Amino acid sequence: MKIEQVKKHLGFLGAPATLVVIWLVLSIVAGLISKGNNFLIFRGVFWHTWQELPLYVPYPEEYFDINHYGPLFSLIIAPFALLPVWLGQVLWSVAMTVLLFCSIWRLPIPQKRIIFIYWFCAHELMTALFMNQFNVVIAAIIILAFLLIERERDHWATLLIVVGTLVKIYGIVGIAFFLFSKHKLRFILSFAGWMLLLFALPMAISSPEYIINCYTEWIGNIIEKNGENADSLYQNISIIGMAHRISGCNFSDLFIIGPGMLLTALPFLRFGQYRHIAFRLAALASVLLFVVLFSTGSESSSYIIALAGVAIWYWSAPWKRSKWDIALMVFAFVLTSLSPSDLFPKYLRDEFVRPYALKALPCAIIWIKLICEMLLCRYAKRD
Repeated sequence: MKIEQVKKHLGFLGAPATLVVIWLVLSIVAGLISKGNNFLIFRGVFWHTWQELPLYVPYPEEYFDINHYGPLFSLIIAPFALLPVWLGQVLWSVAMTVLLFCSIWRLPIPQKRIIFIYWFCAHELMTALFMNQFNVVIAAIIILAFLLIERERDHWATLLIVVGTLVKIYGIVGIAFFLFSKHKLRFILSFAGWMLLLFALPMAISSPEYIINCYTEWIGNIIEKNGENADSLYQNISIIGMAHRISGCNFSDLFIIGPGMLLTALPFLRFGQYRHIAFRLAALASVLLFVVLFSTGSESSSYIIALAGVAIWYWSAPWKRSKWDIALMVFAFVLTSLSPSDLFPKYLRDEFVRPYALKALPCAIIWIKLICEMLLCRYAKRD
């Protein structure tokens, strides 16, 4: 009887409806109790664009910090900015969660493994939601762009890639899936068309001169922010930051970014593996990991993107995972996902994890293993 009860409980925890409720509860709770500074910044992007005020200067009477999102974000956040702050924040949190949930659900992976991904990413999702971070949407955009190309809907895939690019740059990595497209000309034309349309679209609530000036200022803002990230304990949580902090050396980021881009690109030369969905899923995992591990702007809440990549890496392989792979998953969950929380020893977090950007370490190891697998393994489906 006890065994049957355990199975019943496990079945309940593995039910899709249960996960829907849990993720929605997480989003609502996060929206209600979040400090809200980031949402005030987001909200300000719409109102400042509407009033044609500078987007990349401080507004200490409204919020702390400075906006780092592109002008297109003014239209994305508009429906939430028009509501009372508390309601807009809650609905923003729910909308992001639903988008990521649906994108994961559509992955060409067996349902039981999808359920695992939801549980594996739940804590990291909560971390991102408490910060009201757009990284949740970036993870969804990258996954959905991949899925739409799989379904030969390149025009919608490129729309998402352009949105991610013009809002937070990160979305540009979706261009990697161009290699999997069966309609490459359609992809190119759609990308160019959406880029022109979405570049100009914020002009509908402001003016052409204002938006063009904002894009120019945004580029300068990103460059300036990149320089500031190097000395921040809460930014540059990446392979780059880890290398700088552990070595204590001041060297150009290009010495890491360059080899990282090359290693990410090399597996894409295995054109014969493209026909295997497992290989294409591995490429998706690689892109999700790369965009976080090789960005100086990566912060703790960025790892909802990377953790989704880790989970997809684990389940995409057409072979049985080893005990070492299981150990890496546990390592990633404990050090990457739990380290910012009170479930992790404070001393270790304050003395080692945060000063040396060790939150990136498990994902970095998994990324290297993933690249080796993509270069050396055959992804044909096995029994």
